[in-house]
Amino acid sequence: MALEISGKLIKKLPEVTGTGRNGTNWIKQEFVIETQDQYPKKVCMSVWGDKTQDLAPVQEGEIVKVQFNVESREYNDRWYTEIRAYRLDRSGAAPSVPPNVAPTASGGYQFPPLEAESGDDLPF
Repeated sequence: MALEISGKLIKKLPEVTGTGRNGTNWIKQEFVIETQDQYPKKVCMSVWGDKTQDLAPVQEGEIVKVQFNVESREYNDRWYTEIRAYRLDRSGAAPSVPPNVAPTASGGYQFPPLEAESGDDLPF
């Protein structure tokens, strides 16, 4: 399952390193992005191995497009889900937000002017 999301990089968390059971070293870094939707959401994702170098030049506040997989695993009868990014593209600096433009009344339907109230304006 390959998915894609874009948003503003909010925070880069510190790198975490370790040694696996087979003796190989690993490195992981998590980061948080905020979507640009009407109701923004914050999403924490992780990059592993040499993909941490793709995250290094990205500054907080930049817009990024991330392709990722969602993975779950079981440990002691509990399930843990992780969002693993496998591609990170920089889209540039902070986006320019278009100003909210109020609709104008010109060009709409024109109502006739109201006349003085008369007592016999009922149709029955």
